[in-house]
Amino acid sequence: MSEKRAVVLLSGGIDSTTTLALAKREGYRVYALSFRYGQRNRFELDAAKRVAKALGVEEHLIIDIDLRLIGGSALTGAIEVPKGRTAQEIGKGIPVTYVPARNTIFLSFGLAWSEVLMAQDIFIGVNSIDYSGYPDCREEYIRAFEEMANLALKETVEGKIRIKIRTPLIRMRKSEIIKKGLELGVDYGMTISCYDPLPDGKPCGLCDSCILRKKGFEELGIPDPAYSG
Repeated sequence: MSEKRAVVLLSGGIDSTTTLALAKREGYRVYALSFRYGQRNRFELDAAKRVAKALGVEEHLIIDIDLRLIGGSALTGAIEVPKGRTAQEIGKGIPVTYVPARNTIFLSFGLAWSEVLMAQDIFIGVNSIDYSGYPDCREEYIRAFEEMANLALKETVEGKIRIKIRTPLIRMRKSEIIKKGLELGVDYGMTISCYDPLPDGKPCGLCDSCILRKKGFEELGIPDPAYSG
């Protein structure tokens, strides 16, 4: 077994699941990291658990952080989730589903775990093509965090490891991400992408994330397993 270790941020959606599959294909021993952060979608951690089990991670750690105390987002507060927006509307500005500093918070936890594991690679499924305009999904943000990371750890300043923030999906369209995952044998029926699922866990079909997911499957001409059964 390869001794390469990687921390993979895992939400249970399409992008993080595909990212985990790519890390596995590269021969990494994967340590999956998820967060119970007060998110509106209480079903996504169930999806993350399914994905971690199906793809065979070394360990799946779920960390509790209550970002509802900070607020400022439709995903963690009483702000209404936008529904029924067009692709053009989704592509303009930063929507209220943005969670303040979320990726910085998540990557910081990933950074701490990577130092303990002596894992030089942290994978995150951010995307700057088919996405909702979040500032912490951009390449310049990732490069800045990576630079900071290598100044922040005992193991990096002593020259024992060098942290690399891996973003294999950052320049891919949603359809390209789905196609790549299918080539790797990913079952997207395990995943959930919805910001505001129905009480039974089914996707709402109308939020920005559902619309982007639907667009990806439609471009490939295949059905989304989230709507089957």
